[in-house]
Amino acid sequence: MFDRIKFFDESLVESAETKQAIMTHCREDVFKAIDIMKSAISSGGKILFCGNGGSAADSQHLATEFIIRLSHDIKRPAIASIALTTDTSLLTAGANDIGYDNVFARQVEGLGREGDVLVGISTSGNSTSIIKAFEMAKSKGVKTIAFLGGSGGKIKGMADCEIIIPSSNTQRIQEGHITVGHIVCESVERELFL
Repeated sequence: MFDRIKFFDESLVESAETKQAIMTHCREDVFKAIDIMKSAISSGGKILFCGNGGSAADSQHLATEFIIRLSHDIKRPAIASIALTTDTSLLTAGANDIGYDNVFARQVEGLGREGDVLVGISTSGNSTSIIKAFEMAKSKGVKTIAFLGGSGGKIKGMADCEIIIPSSNTQRIQEGHITVGHIVCESVERELFL
């Protein structure tokens, strides 16, 4: 029988332990991501985000934080940022005409410029659509940041910066991605505009 009290307690403990592990294992990679984004923004570049499922939602969430703002005590201009996960006409036409695996790569081809940054979010690290987007980004001189989990999957080794959440639990990885995303966004806006 399912024990909801035990599940509740164990989930929160596991989440807290994952955050502690992020602090130990991911600090330098997070700082590298902050520096890559600051450099791009300072030079007039933009940040592109992509991911599937929950990672698509995280892409939209983080792109919004950059455009609008995260810290309400900072008055700053919008930071150019686009979630490649939001245009249903584009996504469905791409899936129909060129195959879903190519929908993010095609957008990077059309929108990405040297000096931009592509952030690919994949809990497994095995998303073909993210792999192809990174390949396209490299060909266009777009810097790449991967938010991954577990072993890093097939994407490990492909990006300029990889933040690999030290967990094999998808829920904990997703929680880690949004926590790290908030830290990156707030650090970028504080270091550039405070």
